[in-house]
Amino acid sequence: MISSKKYKFKSALEYEMMLVPALVGFAVIFLYPAIQSIVYSFTDFSVYKPTIDFIGFQNFVQIFDDDRLTAAIRNSLLYAVLVTVLQSALAIPLAVALDSKIRSRNMLRTVFYMPHIFSGLIIGYVWSFNFSTSSFGLINNTLRDLGLGFMAQNWLGDPHIALYACIFVAVWQGTGYAMMFYVANLQSIPREMYESALIDGANRFQAFRHITFSFLAPAMTITTLTGMIGGLKVYEQIVALTNGGPGYATESLTTALMYRGFTENRYGYASALAVIMMLGIMVISFIQLQILSKREDNLL
Repeated sequence: MISSKKYKFKSALEYEMMLVPALVGFAVIFLYPAIQSIVYSFTDFSVYKPTIDFIGFQNFVQIFDDDRLTAAIRNSLLYAVLVTVLQSALAIPLAVALDSKIRSRNMLRTVFYMPHIFSGLIIGYVWSFNFSTSSFGLINNTLRDLGLGFMAQNWLGDPHIALYACIFVAVWQGTGYAMMFYVANLQSIPREMYESALIDGANRFQAFRHITFSFLAPAMTITTLTGMIGGLKVYEQIVALTNGGPGYATESLTTALMYRGFTENRYGYASALAVIMMLGIMVISFIQLQILSKREDNLL
């Protein structure tokens, strides 16, 4: 007879072997390219050079002397922070409203979530038409029809407002996605807690502050973490709306990386930017996760 320990080991080994294809795929698709990028970041690898020479930290030093890249870092941080904050600020009251007993709540949840289904590229192209200053520009034409023509702007051509137009589109597309996390979290809150709070004399605002907002901590952790990561990596939407312009007003880390790597063919330099971007996202995500996890522990 096979001993119980041997049987358990054999059974565990069979399940672990099922992970091998996934691990191989992870190594080939992610791990190997990441290591290769780190190695290339210390070289002058370019399509125009027949050899690859080691140049140390020269690429990393040049990044912070590059106006385009410093603008990209600044824009990406501002974009990520504002998109994350605004999405949560809109998604929470929206989720509370759609968690109530209104008849059309399921349909409204679908309507608000639907923009997230489409790619950022498609959404960007649609909104580029809406923001257009030509005769088919929906926003400016609507403002003129309402007698508010003085508010019409060159939404994507003005360097002072172009980034905020991109942020508006991202918030419009992503709020419904964040809302679904909050709705799911709201449904896990025991209704007895609200009944007890109302019996003790708490009003609706106090019940929201001390019960609803506290129990939304897990959903807030997920939405803010994914929102920051997605904001720092934004690419398709920026390309469709402005392609990083006017000037460097809407340049993101990813658009700058693609330009340096595939337009200028400076692969070593682009790899250095990719390494900085990866480390920056890891550090920001770690700090954010630590803060939000402590908040969950303190509130719940």
